[in-house]
Amino acid sequence: MKVLHTSDWHLGQSLYGHKRYEEFKSFLNWLGSLIETEGIRVLLIAGDVFDSSTPSNRAQELYYDFLQKASRTCCQNIVVIAGNHDSPSFLDAPKRLLRVLDVYVIGQKAETAEDEVLVLYDRKDKPQAVVCAVPYLRDRDIRIVESGESVEEKGAKLIAGIREHYRNVCSLAEQKQSELSKEGNPEIPIIVMGHLFMAGAKAVGSGKTRELGSLTQVDADIFPDSIDYVALGHLHIPRQVNEAEHIRYCGSPIP
Repeated sequence: MKVLHTSDWHLGQSLYGHKRYEEFKSFLNWLGSLIETEGIRVLLIAGDVFDSSTPSNRAQELYYDFLQKASRTCCQNIVVIAGNHDSPSFLDAPKRLLRVLDVYVIGQKAETAEDEVLVLYDRKDKPQAVVCAVPYLRDRDIRIVESGESVEEKGAKLIAGIREHYRNVCSLAEQKQSELSKEGNPEIPIIVMGHLFMAGAKAVGSGKTRELGSLTQVDADIFPDSIDYVALGHLHIPRQVNEAEHIRYCGSPIP
């Protein structure tokens, strides 16, 4: 099974007032061709699909047109999570309709962690992967605000909330993997998706090593050893986290 990790499309973005729709259209055409050429079975879109929480009609058209075309290819599952630029409710609105196309959308923190743990099946109803589809976690999703808090205290609480959330979804994924193994489906991989800052994120293939700073950097130890791949979004240059081959930012397709 081949999995393609993408993120940070930022559809609808302008550059110094110039619309970039033709660039986005070219990218999506290329992506569709790549899916077929490489025989991609699962496409992951790790947040910031749109550049704005109120994307233009043209940006929406590009997105939905791509999804319906990709669903007719060898790609059997598409998983989309929201990033900080996306509107959680806007992205979630058509999720039930998109499920008909085998497109899973997680726009906002689910009511229960189970709703963010997906088992992906191929067209012969055979399980292919367990995916922890964790969207961008906003402050209000994971932290109780208290008066008089310092910036450091807010940051520490936010990190603690993110760690707790990932610990819960990863634990559920391990349970799902175990259940599938008992049903005669061993070695089903676990993939985690996220849109956040990770500590130790270093540029890949640039000839130089640079680290990005953030108050809410989260350490890679939030992911247990059972995780086969971590597909991250938020940083716009391809990066490994702590030089781990399996924990990566794929970068943004259009600079």
